[in-house]
Formats: sequence, C-alpha cells, structure tokens
Amino acid sequence: MLHLRSYLYIAPLLHYSMRHLISINDLDREDITYILKKADEFEDVARGERNLRILEGKILGNLFFEPSTRTRMSFEVAMKRLGGDVLNMTAQEASSIAKGETLADTVRVVSGYCDAIVIRHPLEGAARFAAENSSVPVINAGDGAGQHPTQTLLDLYTIKRECGKLDGITIALVGDLKYSRTIHSLIKALALFETKIYLVSPDALALPDEMLEEIGGDVSRARLSEVIGEVDVLYVTRIQKERFPDEEEYRKVSGSYRITLDTIKNAKDSMIIMHPLPRVDEVDPAVDKTKHAKYFQQAFYGVPVRMAILSEVML
Repeated sequence: MLHLRSYLYIAPLLHYSMRHLISINDLDREDITYILKKADEFEDVARGERNLRILEGKILGNLFFEPSTRTRMSFEVAMKRLGGDVLNMTAQEASSIAKGETLADTVRVVSGYCDAIVIRHPLEGAARFAAENSSVPVINAGDGAGQHPTQTLLDLYTIKRECGKLDGITIALVGDLKYSRTIHSLIKALALFETKIYLVSPDALALPDEMLEEIGGDVSRARLSEVIGEVDVLYVTRIQKERFPDEEEYRKVSGSYRITLDTIKNAKDSMIIMHPLPRVDEVDPAVDKTKHAKYFQQAFYGVPVRMAILSEVML
C-alpha cells in the first residue's frame, strides 16, 4: 500500500492513491498516524488562531441525502478555514432528485462544478458508487449502516489528544453495535492498534458475528458494570430508530443504556466519555459537567481532522 506521507513529498501522481476516502479499510496504521499528525498541525487554524488559505480557489460539494449537523458543518468550516468555498445540497425535494434524477447523474453533474465531493446517503455502498461516477475525489460522510471513515479518524484523534496515545487503550463500545456505521468503522481502526475492546449492547444490537471474526484482536462482550473501572474510554452510541427495519424491534431496545453519574462513579479518574452525537437520552446531561465528558470537544476535533483529509485529496 502506498502511504499518505509519500503523496506530499515524492510525486504528485501518488495523490491518485488518496483520490477517494470511502472506507476506513482504505487506510492502514501508518496512514492513520500520518493523518492524525497532520490534523494536529491544523488545530490552531481550526480555532481561528492562524490564517491559512491553501485551498483558496477550490470548491467542495456537500451532497447530504440524510440529516446532518456536525459532519456537514465541520466539513464546511474546515474548507472555509483553509480558504476554499462550499456548495451544499441538503434538501432532495429542492433538487433534481425530486424529478427522478439518478444518483449517478447527480454526482456526474456536481463533480463538474466542484473539486471534491462529500456524500452522506442512507444506502450502504452509495459512497463507493458515487466515487465510480465522479471525476473528482469523493469522501464518504456515512452510507447507511456501512462506514463513516472521517468520524473514525476524528474519534481516534480525540482519543490520542485526550489520552495521549492509541496503543494500550482499553475502550468500551456501548449501545447500538449492529447498525452503527460509526462503530463499524471505529472498531476496524482500533484493531490496527494495541487496544482492548469491550462490546456492551443488548443481544439484539450486538456486533455482527462476521465483523467480530474479521477484526480479531482483543475483543470481548461484557457488562458495563463489570468493566467500568478498567476502561480508559467509554464510547456511547445512540440507538438509531431510523436504521431499524421494524419499529417494534426498536421499542424493545430503546433506552437500554443510560450513562448517569451513578454509572461512572467507579470509573478511573482519567476515563473519558465520547459520543458521536446527536444524543437522545443515553447520556444524562448531568454528566456534561464532569471532567469525563469529551463529546463536545470530540465534535470540534472533526474540523482539524477534516482539514487534513481535504488537503490530502484536493492538493
């Protein structure tokens, strides 16, 4: 595999290997380490403390076929902080899709207007399909219950920034492990590092067996009460009503986990709580005031990470 560090310093043609970012499987450990280091260099720009216009004259096309706040806005902020501009398509009813235009045709048209495309779509595989029909780089911002690679990279960045390392971390993944594309991407990336992973979920929302077999490593199912004192990172996910094929199935598991002050009373002093947001009722707002809560900082970290990604695919 050609590593990202090569793309900047050896030959411009090597940029083609980072033409699209569709799956976390597109990256290895060295690639991830490079992106996180690059994101660290952009953090002061993300905060508005330093002006950098390396993407001036470039245009990003945001194609969001599902609701989004953090992902869409952080891509937009990242692009504008680097001097570029953004075109947003967020309402299908206001676009030609409402007239029956295919995804392939939409992507072909938009790729003629922009220098890169970010796409979020409810169907798994839509991002890869978009990449096959685009003349510019495509970044997957979430496709159904498939993958969400940029969320994974900002999650890893959060862990590294707040815990100081990735190797040697013990993490509990809590909630919807079956349908969460965030979890599906994150667990694959964590397996590239020396991490211990606990899976905490209702049986109906357990990580699919085939994925468990694929990742290998130190991964086991557990009860949160039994491991809370051991974990360095508590990663909580929303139980996603929109992913359930049957509403009755959703009602059975809704509210299965709620992180309260009592839940974390035996946690390590240094333990951090993460959540990709939005949350519903799975994290009590009282937890926000504790030093463990890092989910709003996590949302900010999406800006420098996405700056790093945009600069890789657009320069």
